[in-house]
Amino acid sequence: MDIKYFDQLTLVLKEILGPDFIEIKYALGEATLTVYPASIVRVLTILNDHHKCKFKQLIDITAVDYPSHAQRFEVVYHLLSLSENVRLRIKINVAEGVSVPTSIQVFSCANWYEREIWDLFGIAFMDHPDLRRILTDYNFSGHPLRKDFPLTGYTQVRYCEKEGRVIYEPVYLQQEYRSFDFLSPWEGGASKLESVPKLENV
Repeated sequence: MDIKYFDQLTLVLKEILGPDFIEIKYALGEATLTVYPASIVRVLTILNDHHKCKFKQLIDITAVDYPSHAQRFEVVYHLLSLSENVRLRIKINVAEGVSVPTSIQVFSCANWYEREIWDLFGIAFMDHPDLRRILTDYNFSGHPLRKDFPLTGYTQVRYCEKEGRVIYEPVYLQQEYRSFDFLSPWEGGASKLESVPKLENV
């Protein structure tokens, strides 16, 4: 997207979205539109149907976790206009425990994207016809892409020969995690290198 098209698109979006429009930014050749969560379905419908937009394809929906923010999550939609050959990123800020309206009625492919976000981030989508886990196991505990989810998880799965079935049990590590202090990896070896005898030039 060039800057000229971005300026035209900005004027169009401000006009047609009205109070749903929060802001739009341009960086690295891409536009990012921020709107309110409650109006996401209306915004996607307008971007899909309006003759000056024609964003007919939903490429992806994902999320980002910012635990320190009051509105912890960002849900991010990526749209493509095939006729104009431009992409548009749409962001909504969502607090923890707040549901987002499903966009399946606008883009049917949103079904699995929304299930993936629910599975990995725990963000619920209102009126979704089949909101259940899609990547993790049905008995999985927690949402693994949240920043506060432990790297080891809570349980591990293995096949038990004695019981003849797959069982779940607490995570058991053969060795403890190393303690990382975020210093240069060479600093720890500096003293050892000083003790190595230097070779004389022959």
